[in-house]
Amino acid sequence: MMNYGVPYGSLHSIFLSHLHLDHFLGVYGLIETLHLTQVAPRSLTIYSPGSFPLLARRAFVDMKEIKKGMLLDGEDFSISAYPNEHSTTAYGFVFQEKPKRKFHADKAHRLGLKGRLFREIQQRGKVQVNGKTVKLEEVSWLQPGIKVVYSGDSRPSRTTAEAAKNADLLIHEATFGEDKKEEALERLHTTAHEAATLARKAKVKKLVLTHISSRYADSVALLNEAKKAFPSTEIAEDGLLINL
Repeated sequence: MMNYGVPYGSLHSIFLSHLHLDHFLGVYGLIETLHLTQVAPRSLTIYSPGSFPLLARRAFVDMKEIKKGMLLDGEDFSISAYPNEHSTTAYGFVFQEKPKRKFHADKAHRLGLKGRLFREIQQRGKVQVNGKTVKLEEVSWLQPGIKVVYSGDSRPSRTTAEAAKNADLLIHEATFGEDKKEEALERLHTTAHEAATLARKAKVKKLVLTHISSRYADSVALLNEAKKAFPSTEIAEDGLLINL
């Protein structure tokens, strides 16, 4: 957050896919930083599968247990959870942006819409202009929202494939390459090729691989494996920016 200019006060929710130490240890330092710098948000909700072990209770921290389905329904987006296949209780997450109303500007202006009438027609569904009724669907359309799916640690599961169907972006773990497929099966992780195969079948637009084992000094081999099954693949790295 410090490196990329994310204000501490902007944080209001943390979603933990599962309670393996490497996936939540940093939360303790973050909570104490918020407490000590006195720039804590009015409330911070930690969504966790099972009981998240807080080291010290802070007044601004609220805990919620993750269950399948909707976790957060905001004005412009929602976040939901689905169960995954790992060595402990684990969930993946779906970030779904809500559809946006877009106007056919030329047609709307030809029919006399201007100023406050654009707001009024969105609120009422129709307006009177020059003695004629103009309906919202005549001058606008709904642009589908962006869908991003994050697998967390998991085998390439049916639940991820269903959640990721037609997603704009799938962020999927790829701990191993095909050279360690047996270990991936044993430890309930995914190979790069398996993640890419899932992405292709789910018809996602873009795949980003994460959670690469430190045993791979160079992730290029894993990227090449994945691209054979799904060319639109990248390897995650700190600071990576993706335009959707």
